[in-house]
Amino acid sequence: MKIVVVGGGVAGLVTALSLHAAGMTPLVCESARELHAVGVGINLLPHAVRELTELGLGDALDAIALPPERLVYCDRQGRPIWEEPLGLAAGYRWPQYSVHRGKLQMLLLDAVRTRIGPDAVRTGMAFERAEPFGHQEPLERQEPGVAAHFTDRHTGAPVVIEADVLVGADGIDSRLRAQLHPGEGPPRGNGVRMWRGMSRYPHILGGRAIVVAGGRPGDKFVAYPVADPAIEGGPTLMNWVLEIRRPESGEGLDRSNRPIPTGEALAGLSGWELPWVDLPELIRGSTDIYEYPMVDRDPLPRWSFGRVTLAGDAAHPMYPMGMNGGSQSIVDARVLAWALSRHDDPVRALEQYENLRREPLNQLVLANRELGPEKIIAMAEETGGPVPVEHATAVSQGYKKLAGCTTAVLNSRDSWSVSPVTP
Repeated sequence: MKIVVVGGGVAGLVTALSLHAAGMTPLVCESARELHAVGVGINLLPHAVRELTELGLGDALDAIALPPERLVYCDRQGRPIWEEPLGLAAGYRWPQYSVHRGKLQMLLLDAVRTRIGPDAVRTGMAFERAEPFGHQEPLERQEPGVAAHFTDRHTGAPVVIEADVLVGADGIDSRLRAQLHPGEGPPRGNGVRMWRGMSRYPHILGGRAIVVAGGRPGDKFVAYPVADPAIEGGPTLMNWVLEIRRPESGEGLDRSNRPIPTGEALAGLSGWELPWVDLPELIRGSTDIYEYPMVDRDPLPRWSFGRVTLAGDAAHPMYPMGMNGGSQSIVDARVLAWALSRHDDPVRALEQYENLRREPLNQLVLANRELGPEKIIAMAEETGGPVPVEHATAVSQGYKKLAGCTTAVLNSRDSWSVSPVTP
């Protein structure tokens, strides 16, 4: 079975590795002319680490990532509100990892090219449309197979690739999603801007901690290391995020990801005083700081049309609450490969994949709009003090249950791994 995956990010590359492990032939088509190790930090929760480990990438991931041991919520003065263990310390059979997104993508890219072949990822391929496709004639009633149309950005020439299945893993601005759901429009924002940077800075709060301080979105500071210092007591590579609110102009949502000068970042942090971090030093040590709007999209009523489906942020972009976006994309990839391995008919396979994933992920998108587990911080801000343990526990465990990643569920459920299908 030949499968074309649109998008060479985390979701697309893990989809390719999962399909190959199941005995299928994936081809990844990426719009960027070249893939580089760019970006900032990302957290992979134990349910994602389990899937990468079962793909044989556990040791390689451990070599480039840091396993945080605790999550600490603080108020705007840096006083602890809630703390909980993470990964192995929380009883999971797999760790949680904080890692540089670019390093993770390069690890996955190398694995795809090594296992599937050097030509398994074609760069400079801008997706245009899928055919046959038409809302007057649903894909289910059309001829078998699908043609993916691209423009080769190196030459400008049109390229058509025939496939048995087409997977859109091309992110929040997915062109395949736009074709499947015309008229949806741009992503929706909540007025929050995220200033994100990476800085050389000593560990804070004992080291292996993810720290979230503040209150509601737009008044929050996040920091976590993605690597240990080269020497004891030395600087680590620290990922940090400052959320601010900025009124939108009448010209619509600015998504230019503009660079933030050091002086502007220092001014934005002037009202913050956290006892466990020297914020000016953290900012001055940052190489590049960029502004990203906090955006998502409304849940979809449908992901799959015949032999075409969506995965990752193309299917369920969500606000960054609970560290679940990238992790759920990895689970998508594994469930998709599992479903395709179980059916001779790709259409039925994609239906099963969507039945397993779409509604839970739609609920997670909506939960993140309501702050997800970070509701604990908002509750503390409203009451002016710590949240009762039973209330905070209920919020945290309720979110994990919704995301399908409680320790009991993850440690006991069957694997999504499958034996290679017979050609």
